[in-house]
Amino acid sequence: MTKTTTDGVPPAVELRVPTEEDAWNWHHAFAHPDVMEFHGGAPAELSVYDELTARQRRHHAERGFCFYTLLGPDGTVLGFAGAQPWPHESWGPAGEIEIGWRLGRDHWGKGYATAAARAALEDVRAAGVPEVVAMINSRNARSITVAERLGMRRAETYETPKLTAYCYRLTL
Repeated sequence: MTKTTTDGVPPAVELRVPTEEDAWNWHHAFAHPDVMEFHGGAPAELSVYDELTARQRRHHAERGFCFYTLLGPDGTVLGFAGAQPWPHESWGPAGEIEIGWRLGRDHWGKGYATAAARAALEDVRAAGVPEVVAMINSRNARSITVAERLGMRRAETYETPKLTAYCYRLTL
């Protein structure tokens, strides 16, 4: 399944349910230290993306949405965008649906994250989800900007020994 949007926000993007090959694509796209600054600081092992892409295929089969592979106009894998159940039971908005995005460093600042998140929200709405959250490191100004462009509003703040995270919310 693929989805394309040209909803007035350049550029057009294509989202697809992640394939097994996308584990390598995501691993490669996210290998830059800037990309991983708010996700553990260092590139993750390929096995992390093997598990993540498999989990996203299950989410899509069960719920009708997932973290989709984000493709650029030439078919290049730019990263991912979409939604999933919040994956941590010990902190944050347990039981809620999180919208998220992550792009390779070369693709930042071009509107891809906002366009892809808007396209993914269509599937979340269609699945009957009444509200989504975005958990964002308080120092991640770029992701905060994307959340605000989506119409999300800052709600709770979560503190852990390693970070302060803002929970943004959007009623669908």
